[in-house]
Amino acid sequence: MRKNFGAKPFVYPQPVFIIASYDEDGVADAMNAAWGCIADYKKIALYLASNHKTMKNILSQKAFTVSIADVSHVVEADYVGLVSGNDVPDKLTKANLHTMKSEVVNAPIIEEFPMTLECQFISYDPDSELLIGEIVNVCADERILNEKGQIDPMKLQPIIFDPVHNDYLSIGEKVGNAFQDGLHLKKP
Repeated sequence: MRKNFGAKPFVYPQPVFIIASYDEDGVADAMNAAWGCIADYKKIALYLASNHKTMKNILSQKAFTVSIADVSHVVEADYVGLVSGNDVPDKLTKANLHTMKSEVVNAPIIEEFPMTLECQFISYDPDSELLIGEIVNVCADERILNEKGQIDPMKLQPIIFDPVHNDYLSIGEKVGNAFQDGLHLKKP
């Protein structure tokens, strides 16, 4: 038996993205966005309302970064989603978050979040609020790399958004091997 919930945004895992940008004066801003996904090998799709300070900045500067919110910074990640840069221009300072300029795009990297996608603006549709960006680089703090120099999700400790309960959750343990575990089912 199944229970119907109707049309709801119930998808798991729902990543928690921190979108950062500069305004026309070079002041950094960031917001929490849970409505987004990888749209292609080198593209990210985000749904951001045009009245967000961050969205105005992106349209002006044509660049942004997307950091992966982590367990160590749940409070800070939540805070930048609770207040608007239109109302609280120093919200990064209030959240005790620090930025450095990306070497690749004209956008800030938030130092406390250990993994960041650096993106160039591709398009924005104000009717659907769909922002598309090209991922031109991914940078990661060495503390989240494994012995092979790869990003280790267990060291990154990303959080996900639970849209049913409005909770932040951490990811769990490894349960399988992609592109390998199902191979035995292909055999006749």
